[in-house]
Amino acid sequence: MLPRRWVVERSLAWMMRARRHARDYERLVQLSETLITWAAITLTTRRLARKGATSSWPRNPAPDDSTK
Repeated sequence: MLPRRWVVERSLAWMMRARRHARDYERLVQLSETLITWAAITLTTRRLARKGATSSWPRNPAPDDSTK
């Protein structure tokens, strides 16, 4: 349970680095949700675009028998 909690807390800390999340001055909840979603999208795209990013998918999948 502890490693998963660390991942969640790390992700929340990364999102809180965005200035708009340091204090929530928004009146509408929808706007706050949108800003959190935008921060998550930004983190995800940076992580995917970094040099040397790895994938969990196999590089050379096994040939499918149905294509013969």
